[in-house]
Amino acid sequence: MDAKNRVVIVTGGGGPGCGRAIAKRFARDGATVVVSDIDDAGGAETVRLIEGAGGRALYCHCDVRDETDVLNVISTAGPPSVVVNNASMAQPSAEGLDGWMTSIDTDLIGAIRVTKHAIAAMRPKGGGGGGGGGGGGAIVNIASISALWHGRTTPGGFEGYDVANAGLIRMTTRLAALSPTDHIRVNCLAPGWIATDEVASYWNTLSPAERRERGVPSKLLDPTDVADVVFRLANDESLSGRVVAWWSEDAPRLIKWGDRGYRDHEPF
Repeated sequence: MDAKNRVVIVTGGGGPGCGRAIAKRFARDGATVVVSDIDDAGGAETVRLIEGAGGRALYCHCDVRDETDVLNVISTAGPPSVVVNNASMAQPSAEGLDGWMTSIDTDLIGAIRVTKHAIAAMRPKGGGGGGGGGGGGAIVNIASISALWHGRTTPGGFEGYDVANAGLIRMTTRLAALSPTDHIRVNCLAPGWIATDEVASYWNTLSPAERRERGVPSKLLDPTDVADVVFRLANDESLSGRVVAWWSEDAPRLIKWGDRGYRDHEPF
């Protein structure tokens, strides 16, 4: 459909990293972007930047852990053409398993909640094309390569975040069947280390030798490049239920459909 008639929801769009870059990328294409976040000041700043560049955007407060908030952002947007599940809380809120729930409630359950209501809004109503009221659309989930590791050879990471993103990847593949029946495509990007302020600040304190020792990549992904890949996933009509893995030091690559996930194994 015409880009100027598209409505795009970006959860976690108020952050200065990927959420903002993704929102700006869709706005540059002419879409109306609904920026949602729990950071009202950050969300307002994203809208200001989009409008300052000649784009169209509005902000809607939304905690994806709250059903009422999610319903509100969907109704504010109207039937969306694209939804990007970017909202994330990686840091644990408590010690042990209790601390896992912040990430699981946000990155996984929150994304499921948003996806459920987005699908209901996107489903064809009396036939028609893709998104914006005629039915159909695209959902892009933002996961992480942390969900792909089978254990860690170096310390680090957040357990709940890893678990949540593993679930997000599997949710994506299980929703592939929506494409032929409802014209709704769900895909996922699992990126590596991204040059957000917090990550870049830590990365810059390490020497190349320290990065190798700690399993830290030798370079970081740029949020604008991540936004371009998300844009491609939302627009490529040949992709449904697919996952793109993007290790920080490599190019983005589609994981083969039906991949068993264990390239390297040993006899048992």
